[in-house]
Amino acid sequence: MLIYTLKRILQSIPVIIGVAIIGFILLHLLPGGPARAIIGTNHPSPAKIAALNHQLGLDKPLVEQFLIWFFNLIRGHLGQSYVQNTSVANLLAENLPQTLWLIGLSLVISLILAIPVAIYQATHRNRFGDHLLTAVNLFLFAMPSFWLGLLLIIWFGIDLRWFPVGGIVNSNASGLFPVLLSRLHHMFLPALVLALGSVAGWSQYLRSSVLDAITQDYVRTARAKGVAERVVLYKHILRNSLITVISLIGLSLPALVGGAVIIENVFNYPGMGLLYVQSAEQYDFPPMLALIVIIAVFTVAGNLLADLLYAAADPRVRFD
Repeated sequence: MLIYTLKRILQSIPVIIGVAIIGFILLHLLPGGPARAIIGTNHPSPAKIAALNHQLGLDKPLVEQFLIWFFNLIRGHLGQSYVQNTSVANLLAENLPQTLWLIGLSLVISLILAIPVAIYQATHRNRFGDHLLTAVNLFLFAMPSFWLGLLLIIWFGIDLRWFPVGGIVNSNASGLFPVLLSRLHHMFLPALVLALGSVAGWSQYLRSSVLDAITQDYVRTARAKGVAERVVLYKHILRNSLITVISLIGLSLPALVGGAVIIENVFNYPGMGLLYVQSAEQYDFPPMLALIVIIAVFTVAGNLLADLLYAAADPRVRFD
């Protein structure tokens, strides 16, 4: 497995470089440019734009700009924000943990909701509850996340005032437990919206796996031996069916990171997604490029993690 992992990591390097090249080119094809956005006036003089482009190094050939940025990236220097006048590394250190918290909580919520829903559907196949939950899953899967987020903000944030609709922690919270509780309170709604899309897909995959496992010989053998139905369901059927969910967790990481861009902007949650949107509005290229590379790394890592977790959960899987 170690050789396979190293081989996959080496194969992913050209993929990440290709994503970086495409992202770099597309950002520099945007009309306007950072200089015009930084100056901020409606009709900046060409001399001011040219001077600022020279100061930022944006007047150099595109290939030279990319090589300078790429070699700085290899050395661990992610660049300097044009607008916020701070290093991109500082911005990521401030915002990346908030996004990781959000993604982690959404994964927990997804598992808590998807597993019992799938078990209920599989054990009540073709009944009213199964059809109803299937319709709800399809509705949640097709629903735009920003629209669901706005609905939850109106219902639970404005009308009922159960949850805050922005920020990450109350300013008056002090101490480890109150701060953690306040953070969870602020994260619950955006994490719920981010999780519901995964629940819709995971529960359907897990339902199919449970239905397949029910017909296997080891299940019939366990029932013939007089094993309790609850033990058969949770020890034999569910345990083997969860292999599907284990692989889906790794494959869902890129989608969760991409979804966080929308959800953080809707809930004004200070993470990588909100940073990316703000940087895009201000033509602040260095944070955007760093976030593009990070999303590419998450995508590659998610696919690799899915393969490794699948092999660890299923001893029948072997890597050449």
